[in-house]
Amino acid sequence: MQQLIDFMPILAFVSVFFLFDDIYLATVALMVGAGCQILLEKILFKNVRGVTKAVFAVIIISGGLTIALQNDVFIKWKPTIVNWLFGFVLVFSSVLLKENLLKRMAGKMIQLEDEIWMRLNYGWALGFLIAGLLNLGVAYTFSTEIWVTYKFVGGPLISLFYIAITMGYLAKGGYLAQLDKHEKKDV
Repeated sequence: MQQLIDFMPILAFVSVFFLFDDIYLATVALMVGAGCQILLEKILFKNVRGVTKAVFAVIIISGGLTIALQNDVFIKWKPTIVNWLFGFVLVFSSVLLKENLLKRMAGKMIQLEDEIWMRLNYGWALGFLIAGLLNLGVAYTFSTEIWVTYKFVGGPLISLFYIAITMGYLAKGGYLAQLDKHEKKDV
């Protein structure tokens, strides 16, 4: 359910863009969709996640600048800002706060050594940096139509690609086999 709610603002953005061929109207739809996402999380889960609040803030600021200045460069930078923000938070929390956020989020599902969690943490931070750079490359090299399509299709595909890399890394290190043994003991 959470993934569907998370996808709602981008779906609103892409739908309105391709229905009306208007980046500014699509930006308004993105902003409204993000507001609805906040409201739905509050109603359904009684809590709004920090990540949702952060993305909402970036959407409102970049969307507001896009509408006010009638310049789509601000909304095109939004995915880059969000990706770089996520990467920064992963590194900042690890280096300065001495807390691995990936371990905190997924540590109940899989037991790994701290060194492996650290590698995954920095790997995902690098992945967010690369995703932000890719967004800028597409935004400044191709048409707005191609960028919107990339945003809709490319973002989820990049996430799936990083998940596959993570799973491959864990499988190659034998960590997934350890998980299977641990699960079989519990049955």
